Amino acid sequence: MPWWILSLAAAFSVALGDALNKKFFAAEGMARMAVARTLGPIPFLILFLLTLYSPEAYLRFTLSALKNPEFLKTVGLLLPLETLALILYMEAIRISPLSLTLPLLSFTPAFIVLTGYLVLGEEPSLRGLSGILLVVLGSYLLHLPALSEGPLAPFRALLRERGSVLMLGVAVIYSVTSVLGKKALLLTDPLWFAGTYFVILGIFVPLVLTPIFRPGVLGLISRRTGPLLLLGLTQAAMVVFHMKAMSLAPAAYMIAVKRTSILFGILFGGAFFRETHLRVRFFAAAVMLCGVFLLSTASW
Repeated sequence: MPWWILSLAAAFSVALGDALNKKFFAAEGMARMAVARTLGPIPFLILFLLTLYSPEAYLRFTLSALKNPEFLKTVGLLLPLETLALILYMEAIRISPLSLTLPLLSFTPAFIVLTGYLVLGEEPSLRGLSGILLVVLGSYLLHLPALSEGPLAPFRALLRERGSVLMLGVAVIYSVTSVLGKKALLLTDPLWFAGTYFVILGIFVPLVLTPIFRPGVLGLISRRTGPLLLLGLTQAAMVVFHMKAMSLAPAAYMIAVKRTSILFGILFGGAFFRETHLRVRFFAAAVMLCGVFLLSTASW
């Protein structure tokens, strides 16, 4: 199967998972949404790992990873950051429209470029700067209906939307975790890491959130088994499609195509939740995607 079809399948799975999570678990609260998002994929990922590796091969990769201090340090940084990002992500899509929040994930590559400039002194290329400008322009266009209140009103509207502000925070965290994730991936077998890491995350998130939010994990599993497994299937499929596409194409191109998840998310926002201004928001997201493509391919 061509890499771009796999990438689109990963994008579709991400967006469908967001819509299902909001539909079935938003009333349960942010913490239970986060638990559902990470706990649901575990049985499917375990099945994936069992079909991919013999017990001996899996044990060999596991022991190799456990003996690598750099890998353990990287994963140790990833888990709390991913958990924080997940909490913000779930609250963002819970309280605000998908069509206003999901497109703001386009800021992740823009933040990576800005971080590289501020921390490492890496000069962004003209292509990279153009990408950042398109992402910012797209965020402005998301709130174009507010333009009648003044030229800066769309930006003010964005900042008034609490879910949008939270999603910008997610984009900032993802600009760090994407780098850490790539580092961990290079330190071990990619498919072993993809399956195993998300199983660990699915255990880590409930353990961390239970003392703070008391999400009632066992009750959630018994009451919402069907929706939980359906959501889990979408997230497990995303992992499999993502890793397969990554093995067939340059990572920058694959990620750029996968970001079409924001377009799918807008469509699901209209289909599932009757969100408004979809044409304007779809166009705005398309502009942001053009920016993401430029940012993702700036070094090619």
